[in-house]
Amino acid sequence: MPSQQEFDVVVVGGGAVGENVADRASRTGLSVALVEHALVGGECSYWACMPSKVLLRAGAVLAAARGVPGAKDAVADATVDAAAVLARRDEIVHHWDDSSQVSWVESVGLTLLRGHARLTGPRTLLVSGETETEVRARHAVVLATGSEPVVPDVPGLADAGFWTSREATAAREVPARLAVLGGGVVGVEMARAYADLGSEVTIVVRGGRLLGNAEPFAGEAVADDLRAAGVRVLLHAETTAVRRDDGGVHLEIGAASGGPHPDASVVHASEVLVATGRRPRTGQLGLETVGLTPGEQLHVDDALQVVGVDDGWLFAAGDVTGRTATTHQGKYDARVVGDVVAARFHPDGADADGGPRAERDAAPWTRYRATADVAAVPQVVFSRPEVAWVGRTEAQARRDGIDVRVLRYDLADVAGASVASADYPGAAQLVVDQARGVVVGATFVGPDAAEMLHAATIAVVGEVPLDRLWHAVPSYPTVSEVWLRLLEAAGL
Repeated sequence: MPSQQEFDVVVVGGGAVGENVADRASRTGLSVALVEHALVGGECSYWACMPSKVLLRAGAVLAAARGVPGAKDAVADATVDAAAVLARRDEIVHHWDDSSQVSWVESVGLTLLRGHARLTGPRTLLVSGETETEVRARHAVVLATGSEPVVPDVPGLADAGFWTSREATAAREVPARLAVLGGGVVGVEMARAYADLGSEVTIVVRGGRLLGNAEPFAGEAVADDLRAAGVRVLLHAETTAVRRDDGGVHLEIGAASGGPHPDASVVHASEVLVATGRRPRTGQLGLETVGLTPGEQLHVDDALQVVGVDDGWLFAAGDVTGRTATTHQGKYDARVVGDVVAARFHPDGADADGGPRAERDAAPWTRYRATADVAAVPQVVFSRPEVAWVGRTEAQARRDGIDVRVLRYDLADVAGASVASADYPGAAQLVVDQARGVVVGATFVGPDAAEMLHAATIAVVGEVPLDRLWHAVPSYPTVSEVWLRLLEAAGL
């Protein structure tokens, strides 16, 4: 018979989101179990955010040096040392050893349960690892199991074998030729990284541009850079069949979405990276036992409570909700739900810090509501040039019925950019709500553009009027001086 354990709160999923939920939920004295079947720290720590940025960093540093007279001659013939990059990647992911993360979990008073968790009914789960344990949550269960890759149904793909983002970021060797299916964040980052590492790269994209969720000019800048690096970019293209033989993998390419036929009918590669999207990982959670549909996203309200489950005991955060697809936004949701649970189920029956009994009447930006998920989500793509945006794009704003004015400025014309590089590529754009005079979206494209994003995030979240932003004086000479130029373009 399975052993039995009981906790106030059970968090399923020990990635960055689950860790934050568990930590916050425990802060009023609740007992919290964290369930994880693989590595504590999850996708971001070992197979996504951290290793992917290491793979990209060396090439970005060389590119920056080549833009600076006095330095460029020293690196003119330099190439990325792939072996050194992979070794540094191994250090960053602690050689896929999660002992330091486990130590942190234990240090903050959480109980780690190793195994796969499956709901068996309200507030009850079966955790299957080396042994089976029946676990009951007195108050709440929080699901934070992340997402999994979507693999297209292409004839021969499964038999030929393929990489997902996990294999791409954990590779032991650099393939001579890499085919990338998909032009989203993972696709463009890995195309750029492996081009730097020495692969001959082809990227196959169904749509007419890269980074379809970003502003068009951002995707165009990334495509231009990839082409300049020797990457073959096939737009309006889809893979119709795949086969592998002793010579490698062979992809038959056809036209997609009624577009023009791509400039290749067969792509030859050593490996194929499938980067065609992700979906919530909910198929094996036992959702059917509580009236939900396995394999679908978990619909939640702004307190991250799952809709359609009685008695308010089930919550979810991160990719499983379909609301967020980044670690930073998932961790924000985790802090919200953790605080909601800590306050709502406070051990002595009282609300902590005026918590969720009062939240119904609280201001929109209470920390017990994930309101930033609606229209203030920041996103960074560590391509070259980097792309960073927050809030609505111009198209999204217009679809939402907002009368907008778009302000754009070439970053090469900012003094700080001319100091940073003799040939600084990039642009900045603000999407302004005309009626309210506030920024509802911002996009930055250029080297280290990610470092400029948080100022825009504050402007969007704080709904700071343009005439007030005028008094936020940017330092000189920095690339952030573009804020002054954008406000001048607005007539201030």
